[in-house]
Amino acid sequence: MAKKYPVKITIVRKFSSEEVFGHEHYYPDGRKSTLCPHFDENEEIIIDHAYIDLPSDWPCSWAWMDLWKDLSVLSLGGDFSHTEPRITYTTCRDGTKPVVFKLERIEEEEE
Repeated sequence: MAKKYPVKITIVRKFSSEEVFGHEHYYPDGRKSTLCPHFDENEEIIIDHAYIDLPSDWPCSWAWMDLWKDLSVLSLGGDFSHTEPRITYTTCRDGTKPVVFKLERIEEEEE
């Protein structure tokens, strides 16, 4: 079985619909789009390893599905060619109020 590493998720930035579109955004039912209510900027969350299923305490299933593939790569020891080792950045796919996440594999210092 492959070694599984914990991954630290840091919420880098939440974007408003005004930042995305240049103006306010309203849903078809008339509600105004607001910032993502599930995460706070600079919040850090540690995931023990990329679960197959959504963790019971994770606040947003949509964001989890967007992060899961990158979490899986990092938690199994993989890296990405477009970022420094052990780190990647990704977003949730809510185009009206996206959130940017930094993912960092946590490796114990080898003695």
